Amino acid sequence: MFKYSGAGNTFVVLDGRGKDVSSYRLPETVRDLCRENGTDGLMILLESEKSDFRMEFFNPDGSTGMMCGNGGRCITAFAAGLGIRPESEGEYRFEAPDGIHSARILSTDGEVSMVRLKMAGPDGLRKVGDGWFIDTGTRHFVRFENDVEAVDVEREGKEIRWSKEFSPEGVNVNFVQRMPDGSITLRTFEKGVERETLACGTGAVASAFVTHRAEGGQTFFSSRVHARVADLLVEHSCEGTFLTGPAQCLGECGK
Repeated sequence: MFKYSGAGNTFVVLDGRGKDVSSYRLPETVRDLCRENGTDGLMILLESEKSDFRMEFFNPDGSTGMMCGNGGRCITAFAAGLGIRPESEGEYRFEAPDGIHSARILSTDGEVSMVRLKMAGPDGLRKVGDGWFIDTGTRHFVRFENDVEAVDVEREGKEIRWSKEFSPEGVNVNFVQRMPDGSITLRTFEKGVERETLACGTGAVASAFVTHRAEGGQTFFSSRVHARVADLLVEHSCEGTFLTGPAQCLGECGK
């Protein structure tokens, strides 16, 4: 069991191959592991008949069934560290709650790998109130701000996350500021974590997609996204939607 960071988004990651990991799926176990290790989620790597491995993701409250972009990059680096070799030369394929993903490790320096992950195509884009709803494997609301540093993310994020427009499932809430150089700065309140996190991969994809496709009208784009402690790159082309960023092993963690 190890702790990983994907651009500041942290996870407990467990090798579940050939083991009975049913107890780790219990909401109380997930909550305890995330609290004790100070992480934003738990992931279990499992064997797969369809791909190189399967990813199970759990929020700190025990909820599951959604994709995690930063988690997808971290579990790819974890698989490489376990000695799992991709069936396709240099490119991992893995099962996630929203389907099959592919990922490529671009470089590794010590415990930090730069990973490029292919995301599911964004779906359900629509205007809602003063922002946009979009599903990037996880439900997101995106709202533009003049100054994201002035936003009370905990208060406003919580209000929108629990608002009747998005009930009963709820929604992740992204506050986005366009920067002079064309990049965007992002702050995200994540449901299931129930607070602001240092980064959100599916939120970065959602925010970039809304910025360039809905508000900018661009067919294809490449967007630098500034999370709280690291940058992510979101690219959308005829080949698909990709999320690139760091995945760092922080060492073994308590069980």
